[in-house]
Amino acid sequence: MKAVFITYNQALTDRVNFLFEQLRIKGFTQFPLTYGRGTNGGEPRMGSHAWPEMNTSILTMVEDEMVPLILKYVEKLDNVNKENGIRAFVWNIEQMY
Repeated sequence: MKAVFITYNQALTDRVNFLFEQLRIKGFTQFPLTYGRGTNGGEPRMGSHAWPEMNTSILTMVEDEMVPLILKYVEKLDNVNKENGIRAFVWNIEQMY
């Protein structure tokens, strides 16, 4: 089992929701307002007067075989929407209750 954390510009919310629907990912936790800035020249997203845009983040636990599908979609979405920005991070789940 893997944890996948995806953080993205709020403008991409409908597309990320579509991804979850297409892959039939039912369980997730969404963080509707997250602040941040990408490491590769990303614009800050702080919800402030100077930096008004915001990010959203989503965390899901999936079976290992789902990870390549998710990452492929995230990469494709990022390549089409470079100005918005989206990143996915994956780590192992050692135990779960």
